[in-house]
Amino acid sequence: MRSFDPPSWQSGESSLAEVVFNPASRDEIPQLLRGLHSLYMTRSLREALFQILDEMLPEEIDRTTGRPGMALWQILVMGVLRLNLNWDYDRLGEMVNEHRTIRQMLGHGLIDDGVRYSVQTLKDNVSLLTPEIVDRINQVVVQAGHQLEKKRPTPPPRRWKKRGKKKY
Repeated sequence: MRSFDPPSWQSGESSLAEVVFNPASRDEIPQLLRGLHSLYMTRSLREALFQILDEMLPEEIDRTTGRPGMALWQILVMGVLRLNLNWDYDRLGEMVNEHRTIRQMLGHGLIDDGVRYSVQTLKDNVSLLTPEIVDRINQVVVQAGHQLEKKRPTPPPRRWKKRGKKKY
C-alpha cells in the first residue's frame, strides 16, 4: 500500500513547505531540491506527477492491503538525485541517511526519527523509475516551464547605437 506523501506529512509531523534551502549554496543538491519543492507545491503539477508515479507500480500489487511501501514522493526525490547527480546506490544511501535537507524533502523531521534506508531498499524502489516514467515526468516539467516562461514579462527590445568611425 503506497501513498504519494510520506507518512509524516500525512500525520502533520513535518511539511515540505517548512523546508529551508541555503540561498547562497551553488551546489547541485539544493538546486534540484528547490525544483522538486516547486513541483510539489504546485497542486496541478503534484497531481500530474502522482498519476504518472502511480502507474509505475506493478499491477499485481494490491494497493489497498499489505505493509506500507516507500512513498512515491520519496522514490521520485531519490530517483531525481541519483540520475541527475550520477550517484550509485551506495552514495545515494549515504546522502538520504545523513543529509539534513534531503531528509526533510523525504518527509523526515529535523530530529532524527531513526528511519534509515538500506542500499537494497533503495535499489528495489528507485529502480521502479523506468526511463519511460522519467520521460513522462520530464514532459510534465517541461510543459510547466513553458507556462512559467509565458507568464514572465518580455523585456523591451534593445536599441543599438550606431557607432561611426572615430576621426583622429
